[in-house]
Amino acid sequence: MKIAGAPISWGVCEVPGWGYQMTPQRVLTEMKEIGLTATEFGPQGWLPIEAAARAEEVSKYDLKPVGAFFLAIMHDPEIDPIPSVKKELEAFKVAGGEYLILAADSGRDGYDDRPVLDDEGWKTLFGNLDRISDVCAEAGVKACVHPHWGTMIQNDSEIRKMLDESKVALCLDTGHMICGGCDPEAIVKEYPGRTVIVHAKDVHKEMTDKLLPGEITWSQGVKAGMFAPIGEGDINFGTIVAELDKAGFDGYYVLEQDIMIDEEPPAGGGPKVNAEKSLKALQKLAG
Repeated sequence: MKIAGAPISWGVCEVPGWGYQMTPQRVLTEMKEIGLTATEFGPQGWLPIEAAARAEEVSKYDLKPVGAFFLAIMHDPEIDPIPSVKKELEAFKVAGGEYLILAADSGRDGYDDRPVLDDEGWKTLFGNLDRISDVCAEAGVKACVHPHWGTMIQNDSEIRKMLDESKVALCLDTGHMICGGCDPEAIVKEYPGRTVIVHAKDVHKEMTDKLLPGEITWSQGVKAGMFAPIGEGDINFGTIVAELDKAGFDGYYVLEQDIMIDEEPPAGGGPKVNAEKSLKALQKLAG
C-alpha cells in the first residue's frame, strides 16, 4: 500500500480565512517524523509557485511528490482552464508528481455555496475535462476528478453523471462522497478500475448527514470536528481497500482529515497526532 500525506490534515487550506496556516517546514517535517514518504503539494502558493523552488522545498524532506489538488473553473464557456493547467504541469516537470487532482471550482469563495449546472454547463465541463486530460497525458501526468463538497460535482447524482458520461479517472475521496450522499463502497464496486488515487477521509456521519438538508454549512461542520482520524469514524475502509485491491488498484492512499486550527500547536502535538493514527490504521489494513 502506497500512503501519502496531505497538508489539509495539518489545517492548510486554499479557502481564505481558513484558520491558522502552518508552514511547509513544520508540516513536511512532521510528515517525515511519523513515517510518511510522499505528499501532495497542498494549495496553490503554500509551497513556492516557481517549479525549481518547489522541487527544492520538497526534496529537503526526502518526500516523493504525488501531485496536486487543483481547483479549475470548467463549466464556464468564457473561462479557459488550459493555461493555468499548463502552468501547473510545468512545475510537475521539475518538482515531480503523477496526478493532477481536479475539483470543479464553482467560482465562488469557499465551499459553503455553489450554483448547480444546467445541460450546457455539463457539456462545457465535460469538454474541458477531455481537454485537460489530453494535456496531462501529453505531459505524462494522470488527470482525475475529485468530487468535492461545494463544487460543481458534489452530490451522488452528479458523481454518477460524471462517471457515466465521461471517461475521466476518479479521485475517490471517501469523506466528500459521504457528504454528498454518495456511498464510496458502492462506487468502487460499480465502477471497478476507475479510481486512480484515494483521498482517505473518515467522517462522523451524524454530522455529514446535516449537510445536504442545509442544517449546517461545510465550514461549520469542519470546525465542529466532522472529520475523524481513520478508524475513528463511520467509513468502512476495510471493504473499500478490499474492493480496490480486487480491481487492481495500485495508486496512493492520501491521508486527509480536513481540520481548522486556531494557532500554532505545541511541538509534537496537534494535527501530527491524528495523522499518525490515520497512518497506522491504514497500514493495518495493508496486512
